[in-house]
Amino acid sequence: MTWLRNVLVDLADDSPQVDLAERTIATHDRRRRTVISLLAAATVVVIALGTTVTIRLLPDRPQEAASQSDLPARGVGPLSHAYKTFCKPDSGKAPSGCRDGGWRVVTRSGKTYHVPEALPSLAPGRTGLRDSPLAISRDGQKIAYYSAREGTFQVRDLASGQKTTAASKVPKAQLGSISRLMLSDDGRFVAFSKVPDFKDPALLIDMRDGVVRELPNRWVPVGLSQDGATITLAEYSPRSQLRTISNLWPSSSKGDSTSVILPVHYFFSPLAPDGKTIAVIENRSTAEQPCRQGNLAMMDTLTGKKRKTTVISGLPSDVSQISLRTWLSAEEVTALTMSVRCRPASKVPDDEPAIIDSPYRTMTAYAVNVRTGKARKLATYRAQGFFEIVLPGPPGAL
Repeated sequence: MTWLRNVLVDLADDSPQVDLAERTIATHDRRRRTVISLLAAATVVVIALGTTVTIRLLPDRPQEAASQSDLPARGVGPLSHAYKTFCKPDSGKAPSGCRDGGWRVVTRSGKTYHVPEALPSLAPGRTGLRDSPLAISRDGQKIAYYSAREGTFQVRDLASGQKTTAASKVPKAQLGSISRLMLSDDGRFVAFSKVPDFKDPALLIDMRDGVVRELPNRWVPVGLSQDGATITLAEYSPRSQLRTISNLWPSSSKGDSTSVILPVHYFFSPLAPDGKTIAVIENRSTAEQPCRQGNLAMMDTLTGKKRKTTVISGLPSDVSQISLRTWLSAEEVTALTMSVRCRPASKVPDDEPAIIDSPYRTMTAYAVNVRTGKARKLATYRAQGFFEIVLPGPPGAL
């Protein structure tokens, strides 16, 4: 598995300070698209908060429609979520009509569509690996993706079918092993970052005016002002950091940057609705004690100071992984959860083969009140991991 080895080499320098050999064997769920989180001491506690309007998620019912077709040219309703499909899971079955490395989108009414225009995350014949990110606007009515035909990013309005293509090409080689894509509420701006970075920068693309602003790579875009002039970025390795860059667009300016280095490792959310704070969960995992997570806390993005720490209650006792995503209101955020087996590194045989395509797992979404910590059940999804599912709104820093 040369390509898997290459990914591990690419990502070795992007992880918290745990021995690589321990990181790569510390859990059962070891596959290419979750390798970045497994390198982070064998836990996946991912946060991706961020929407200022109420979003209605798919009801608690099977996500697969009776049949799947390609995304129609127009007339598609708001999305509940999207998920990526790899078709050779280690156990269990792949979804019907599976397209290797391809994206599917699911509407709030439960209709499922392939997105054939989005570049697959696997080269034909599984001869190479790249990431092909997808983002959904917070209202669920627009998507952004890397267009295989256009060789750059594209934004599509699902109702009207209108497509906006970035004026600048982005070579496929720049997509990296793990990518992050953020779409602004109005579909005007697309922010892209990835690892490994090589020499190419991250990008903030103004899809309307056809201009591009370079950003520091390895930093995940977690928030953008409405006018696109201020962006908030997060970095988890080698130390957890936050950066805010303002005054972005004047060509004569590099922007005004404020950074804060944090004393412990965190997983970050996108900006909260107030535009000033994010949610964080401390990564307390070690190779011998994986899947350990701290409490939910709100943090000031400019100072790094915690404003509130909350114990999450109401989740099943066997939940081992949490991924906070879409804001449902100013006080409630969606928490995707999974219950997976977490083994200490010493309990994993040295000769146990890595899982290339993990099984499709059940993920349950809860609404968590960030003030009280109380959780209430929302919906159930099926995907191969947190890297393979997208909800409306910005991503977080994994």
